[in-house]
Amino acid sequence: MTAGTTSRVPTQRRGRSALERLVPFTSDEFAREHWARTPVVTRAEDLPGGLLDLFGEDAVDELVSRRGLRAPFLRVAKSGRTLGDREFTEGGGVGASVADQVSDDKLLRHFADGATIVLQGLHRTWAPLIAFTQQLAEELGHPIQANAYVTPSQNTGFSDHYDVHDVFVLQMAGEKRWRVRPPVHESPLRDEPWTDHRAEVEEAGRRAPEHEFTLRPGDVLYLPRGWVHSATALGGVSTHLTLGIHVWTRRHVADELVSMALAQASRDERVRASLDVAPTGFDHEAIAPDVELVRAALVRALGEIDTAAVVDALEARARGSQRPAPIGPLAQVAAAEALRPDTLLRLRPHVAARLMPSGHGPATLRSRLADFPVESHDVGTFVALVDDGVLRADMVGIDLARQLMLAGLLVAADD
Repeated sequence: MTAGTTSRVPTQRRGRSALERLVPFTSDEFAREHWARTPVVTRAEDLPGGLLDLFGEDAVDELVSRRGLRAPFLRVAKSGRTLGDREFTEGGGVGASVADQVSDDKLLRHFADGATIVLQGLHRTWAPLIAFTQQLAEELGHPIQANAYVTPSQNTGFSDHYDVHDVFVLQMAGEKRWRVRPPVHESPLRDEPWTDHRAEVEEAGRRAPEHEFTLRPGDVLYLPRGWVHSATALGGVSTHLTLGIHVWTRRHVADELVSMALAQASRDERVRASLDVAPTGFDHEAIAPDVELVRAALVRALGEIDTAAVVDALEARARGSQRPAPIGPLAQVAAAEALRPDTLLRLRPHVAARLMPSGHGPATLRSRLADFPVESHDVGTFVALVDDGVLRADMVGIDLARQLMLAGLLVAADD
């Protein structure tokens, strides 16, 4: 089927913006006025759609008592100390020879004694949050993780600290009093945790907070990375979600540029050459010409790097940072086997597909899955699919449609 003959069913209407469920203004206004700049507190009454369907105390009990979670998906903290895994895990028993499954009995004792339960990786374990975080990540263009913090009354789970990622805090149950102070280290990178600036953070914690407020069920806080904060549960158990935004930064651009420049400079045999024999170690004057030669080669290589190559490398990193929407292997195989000419199909959500043209031979569908070759006569079909198209199976071709379904790229449009 050629580009000129491909037709399609109108694209299904997207759901409500995930970002606009979290803030009381448009996505554009948030990006322009607040993103990476200022904290924002939004009250539940200003978010008419509500957020309490995403998570709750029943979800906490379900996850820790019936899902067989292992230690990486849970932490426990008390009085500013994170407990060791063995303090809240035990073996899974007969038929589940796993030594570090979460123990609901141990958690009961710790929680009753004032410990905070931290459920990590909820963007992988709790269905409503899987869908919501994937949509939010797509809208922001930055990867998202979701954690939950369950804190007994009048307890502070963690002392003053800052995060190396932006966060949305969603209060799901109870109340929590927050104290927020300006950064002591602006825009910290992922390898610059608050403990690198412990003294400054502790000093900041002794000063009056710039913002102090209480979050109640349905309220949301946006906090850019670097802002120092702590929180205390009030009058009962407090449960809140944090949606951590692991932002892409210009440092990531620099990483790609330097990596490419190093690869380019290494093609110069002078850069690959051995340094002189140095029985007494490196001599500053002797090695200075080598440093300048390599510096010049790197500067030259940096100037030759194509911007498009850097963007492609960043896109590859972005594809690897998130997962496509969940897919049921059994249901997908059954759907592929039952495929009919009038079955409506679309690209799997959040697969991040991009059609890469080729000057000769097949094009390539690049995505979060394996690359898929696209013959020239099918390019129009793939263009329609990448453009959020919903096509009938007979438009795609039954054999090709089935192949794409079994590759995890196409799903039934009503899923």
